[in-house]
Amino acid sequence: NEILCDVFTLNIDAASFVDIKNRAGGDPQTVSKIMLDIVDRFGKHKNPHTGSGGMFIGKVAKIGDALKGRIDLTEGDEIASLVSLSLTPLRIDEIINVYMDRDQVNIKGQALLFESGVWVKLPDDMPQTLALAVLDVAGAPAQVDRIVSPGDTVAIIGARGKSGLLCCYQAKKKAGPKGRVIAIVHREEGKADVANAPFVDEVIVGKADRAVDLLQKVEEATGGNLCDVVISCVSTDNCEMGAILIARDRGSVYFFSMATSFTKAALGAEGVGKDVEMIIGNGYCMGHAELTLNIMRQSRYLRALYTNRYVNGQP
Repeated sequence: NEILCDVFTLNIDAASFVDIKNRAGGDPQTVSKIMLDIVDRFGKHKNPHTGSGGMFIGKVAKIGDALKGRIDLTEGDEIASLVSLSLTPLRIDEIINVYMDRDQVNIKGQALLFESGVWVKLPDDMPQTLALAVLDVAGAPAQVDRIVSPGDTVAIIGARGKSGLLCCYQAKKKAGPKGRVIAIVHREEGKADVANAPFVDEVIVGKADRAVDLLQKVEEATGGNLCDVVISCVSTDNCEMGAILIARDRGSVYFFSMATSFTKAALGAEGVGKDVEMIIGNGYCMGHAELTLNIMRQSRYLRALYTNRYVNGQP
């Protein structure tokens, strides 16, 4: 009752890839060695420093006899896994290319998906690398769709990143014309990607690991009202308090980033007397793959931007 897949490409979780690149000193060959060591040690790509993995695309090589005919899948179908690589048995025979600017690695290898595993057939109306890139973070905009209400003021931390811009789009779609989407980026470089987005109302340049400074900027932008919903998509640590402080009392903070310390978040909110609902990022929710692929179909702006980033390699 398992599915054996020939794997073409790994999309490494952002927090994990940042950690690996830092340990490798930015050298692709060293990145390859670290990744091979992780898989050799654990039998899967579970970064011991972050606990996170990523996902893969590949071709179905074999379906177990107990599963054949019970799922809408045949041998030869190309699929994307929607289960973390940290949970997926994986063998890497060869690393072919490391794409340092888009968290993707081309390999020759195989992976096993269990009967309970989640997967999606690759769409035929967009490049595979584009589909892989957005499916890796499909849980983020899908959760935003659930927690944002019409008229909300929503802040997205790490808004220029892959999950961040998808969240901006979905937040504006749900908040509507009376709502506001505030995109928070940590430096001026790349700010234009967010500022030019038709679904972003305001851009703040600020760092979430400098919580008080960020709070002051958000207070100014909101007239002291702060945000109904805060989405944290950053891939670095120590950003918990920045997200918590800019939420209004009884507001919601959604931590999508795997760099989040939930101990810091819980104790930090308690320490400053902040009454907010904190939501743990879950990479899966029903319908998340289709919702995210549909964003690529609906938004010409994001489709063009992400094609440049994840297909043409122009970050």
